[in-house]
Formats: sequence, C-alpha cells, structure tokens
Amino acid sequence: MEVLGSYDPHSKKTVLKEEKIKYWLGQGAQPSDSAFNLLLAKGLVTGEKRKVKMPAKKVVETPVEIAAPVEAKTEEAPAVEVEAPKEEVNTEIIETPAVEEPKAE
Repeated sequence: MEVLGSYDPHSKKTVLKEEKIKYWLGQGAQPSDSAFNLLLAKGLVTGEKRKVKMPAKKVVETPVEIAAPVEAKTEEAPAVEVEAPKEEVNTEIIETPAVEEPKAE
C-alpha cells in the first residue's frame, strides 16, 4: 500500500503525487471510477469521464410490534362474596306431534 494523494471534498483541495501515480498506472494499476475522474480533471490520464454509480438506498422494513393494552392501576377493593339469585328451572316436558313425511309416488 502506498499513499498517492488525498482529496478533501469540503474544500475541494486535491494533493497528488504525480510521479508515483504515473508509475503505478504504468505497472497496470486500475483506478476506481471516482479516482479516474479525479486524475482526468488533473490531466494525469486521458479518456472520457466515467459514470459513477451510487448504490441505491435499501429500504429496510422492520416489523412493528403492537403494544399490549396498558391496564390502569387502581386500588383494589376488598373482596366481597355475593350470592347470585337462584333461578327457577322449568322441568315440564312438552310433547310435540310427530310430523309425517310425504310419500314418494
């Protein structure tokens, strides 16, 4: 690894070691698309400007948890036993007349 220069995107300041860059390009080094465009702007390489492809932002879907209903805290009243009223049960049997089914002809 060798540092061949630097670029500050905030101030647009570029510092390049031209001799070393030319040496490594002569040895077969391939610059990235962004580095190639930077070297092209400084006149160190010739050719057409390359398109720099920015990766698309991935939308990450996170499952949303549904919160359980929150129960309000109240003071507990003392337990009181209450007897339910007794209902009368009808035990009368009602007879219904039998229904005759129609005969098939």
